[in-house]
Amino acid sequence: MATSEVGDDVLDGDPTMVKLQERVAGLLGTEAALWVPSGSMGNLIALMAQLRRGDAFLAPAGTHVLDAELGSAAWLAGGMPRPLPHDAGPGKISPASVTASAGTPGPYYALRTTLLCLENTHMSAGGVVTEVDEHAELAAAARAAKLAVHLDGARLWHASVALGLPPAALTVGVDTVQVCLSKGLGAPVGSVVAGSAEFVDEARRLRKMLGGGVRQGGVLAAAGLVALDNIDRLADDHAKAARLAAGLAERGWRVNQPATNIVLLHPADLPSTLRRLERAGVLAGPIGGAIRFVTHSDVTDADITAVLKRIGEVDAPHSPRPTRRPA
Repeated sequence: MATSEVGDDVLDGDPTMVKLQERVAGLLGTEAALWVPSGSMGNLIALMAQLRRGDAFLAPAGTHVLDAELGSAAWLAGGMPRPLPHDAGPGKISPASVTASAGTPGPYYALRTTLLCLENTHMSAGGVVTEVDEHAELAAAARAAKLAVHLDGARLWHASVALGLPPAALTVGVDTVQVCLSKGLGAPVGSVVAGSAEFVDEARRLRKMLGGGVRQGGVLAAAGLVALDNIDRLADDHAKAARLAAGLAERGWRVNQPATNIVLLHPADLPSTLRRLERAGVLAGPIGGAIRFVTHSDVTDADITAVLKRIGEVDAPHSPRPTRRPA
């Protein structure tokens, strides 16, 4: 990062930033790409470019654009979100649901549904992977309903490694895609939003509008280039997550079978379990009614062993019990 070749990315471009953007576009199979400071900004730019005020957009329930971006899709992009239930398995929607929810054009005062937002992997469902044929069927259903498609691929690298396929195989049929350089890959900051050259021209304007333009961006882009060399290493994180889940299940905890690097523990009593973990020296965050564990480049095999030892069995004597209030 300290020795990267830099320029002014707001004015005439930064050579290292250009190199990163071209490399990501090649990996994703798109015409062009643009670095942005965060995945939330990348998603917002894609929605702002493809929605008009008063348009509705579809997304599987629990996706990041719906639940973790402070309502910016409605606030700044002007879109009315329509969550779709997981009718094809955890974190997954069916093509029939897309078709039915897209509806048909109504009177002028009716909402127009114009966009489908997908997420691969689906984080809040436990890093669930949408496979190639599933993705293709959803994209085809969207096209038939005259919907554009945006893919939040913050963890697309994980899906690619889990399936043993190039990332471009998972972007077929989308108009725009956002990928993250920090989640799993280890860059300190940065995401990339990609699509057609025309879209990226507009995305650059929107990035500046949102305060995302940077000057000597090559310092940050250099970290992104290093991060892209870490894609194959994600298989190690997946293996650690599988080991963590198996160890927790052996100790009586109810957990998902992770497809990638996210383990969801479903306790009987969420608040008391979080307190128990904290007392044991294990910090984890709640998501819905579960507790989320994420393996990444800084988590070692020894860490997994330590976590399993500290958490212990579900019915361990020191496990906190609910306090009964007197009648």
